[in-house]
Amino acid sequence: MDSNDLQIIESDDGLIADVRSMIEQTREGVARTVNAGMTLLYWRIGRRIQVEVLKNQRAEYGKEILATLSQELTTDFGRGFSYSALTRMVRFSEVFDEAEIVATLSRQLGWSHFKEIIPLKDDLQREFYAEMCRVERWSVRTLRKKIDSMLFERTAISKKPDEVAKAELADLRAEDQLTPDLIFRDPYILDFLGLRDRYLEKDLEDAILRELETFLLELGQGFTFQARQFRIPIDSDDFYLDLLFYHRGLKRLIAIDLKLGDFKPEHKGQMELYLRWLAKHEQQPGENPPLGLILCAGKKEEQIELLELDQSGIHVAEYLTALPPRELLQKKLHAAIALSKARLENKEGENA
Repeated sequence: MDSNDLQIIESDDGLIADVRSMIEQTREGVARTVNAGMTLLYWRIGRRIQVEVLKNQRAEYGKEILATLSQELTTDFGRGFSYSALTRMVRFSEVFDEAEIVATLSRQLGWSHFKEIIPLKDDLQREFYAEMCRVERWSVRTLRKKIDSMLFERTAISKKPDEVAKAELADLRAEDQLTPDLIFRDPYILDFLGLRDRYLEKDLEDAILRELETFLLELGQGFTFQARQFRIPIDSDDFYLDLLFYHRGLKRLIAIDLKLGDFKPEHKGQMELYLRWLAKHEQQPGENPPLGLILCAGKKEEQIELLELDQSGIHVAEYLTALPPRELLQKKLHAAIALSKARLENKEGENA
């Protein structure tokens, strides 16, 4: 084989790769366009049925029209327009009542995503999962896992008054602007670490680094690992931060300190020292000030409230090395949300 033959083969390989790439990109684009179009169609069908049923103001009429319409559409267009499917479309138009929002979301979310979100009972829950799914480009499987692990209930935004939470989600929708309240969660589920009942702080850190990819998934999208046992020299003393991460969306360094026992007030001073040193020596131009995350086995809410940790850029969260039954976790989270909202309302009342 001479050099000309080799050049032809190499040229053919490049041509084949380019054409394959063109075909795959076009197919993906067509699939996204079709998917968005079908999602909008389902919303429009749901809205049209909703208007018709409301016009007659009879629940029985709604059931009758859905049954008749389902039969006709299935005959004309095949599967996909069953009674339950049409019911879901109506519900879709009820819980997402603005066509413009649906059009924006459907560029990233498929109908399968919406099918997971529609049954959720709380408006803020649905909005949270839809917007985070859009921004972080979750697959349907990832979305399902986030819902099953009660991600919304574990984020700080769920513990805020509804008006504040809605404002933050509106900013996320308008500007893709992530806030720490959308990023940090409590508790963190670290059951994948495989830790037994007794372990040292170093064992916890080693296990996290061993399962770093899974730990990053639990932290959330946007985190990148920077260092472990990060040295912080101050005067003649050396301090060591357990874990250092960077979050692309927040444009901040995230310092993580691991504690085996309950949170103690002195942990605040230690983390403040780390954050101020990082701001002075590691923060780059254009970045926001570093934030701290203290992961501990337990915490006392009133201590944390009195210390006003949020003003120092410090978040305290529990970690669970074993996943409790869903009912128990749900009960605990709902109690924490209710308590936090009540405290915020009382604080607002005192300041009024």
